Amino acid sequence: MTDEPTAAGDEQQSSLGLPRASMVRPYRLGIMGGTFDPIHHGHLVAASEVAARFELDEVVFVPTGVPWQKAGRRVSKSEDRYLMTVVATASNPQFTVSRVDIDRPGNTYTVDTIKDIRAERGGNLDLFFITGADALRSILTWRGADELFGLASFVGVTRPGVDISMSDISHLPADKVTLLEVPALAISSTECRNRVASGLPLWYLVPDGVVQYVAKRGLYTGANESDVLVPDPVPQDTAQLAGALPGEGAP
Repeated sequence: MTDEPTAAGDEQQSSLGLPRASMVRPYRLGIMGGTFDPIHHGHLVAASEVAARFELDEVVFVPTGVPWQKAGRRVSKSEDRYLMTVVATASNPQFTVSRVDIDRPGNTYTVDTIKDIRAERGGNLDLFFITGADALRSILTWRGADELFGLASFVGVTRPGVDISMSDISHLPADKVTLLEVPALAISSTECRNRVASGLPLWYLVPDGVVQYVAKRGLYTGANESDVLVPDPVPQDTAQLAGALPGEGAP
């Protein structure tokens, strides 16, 4: 005699007598914010390493909308930075890209990024915000700091030789903050831009598709209109830019 299928709507029980629904593992989603001007292999390796170490189901890249901490500097238009990120992540099914920050008017803040991603995804989520380890030192000065650790865990990635340890962030909740060294973070977006401006190649520092996109759009050459001047922030905006990695303007 074979077992009959469970009727639709019946709540299956685990061997412990608990409803199986209560035992479902939350979807583990990493959030990597940044200017991504341009996105490079350091960003991708960092995301991949965090995904492996923390058993993430997905990492969503979130290009910054208005990177107000770069006030007075020129950055590529948000659409160019978004499209470069799409090109760079397309080959990895674990990576996705969100427009929540570039479509939101005004300055970009981590607390808004996390809330918008959670609202966009809904469901049973564990969020892991990936940022530069240096930035964690000042996280309590960020906008909405009192909410941040209730919204997500934070992974501070750093490059070899950077002098930061858990003792430097001992004032933060230990169960919500982790440091992770990522060798490939020796690459920086600033270096990539400077190489293009100097006529040097970008090959192997950024994905091939990004090399081609930069060349096609004439980015970073100073001879195009594909960048914008970041305006000064409004006076009360003293918190940090969403998701700054080393080389991305971390506070």
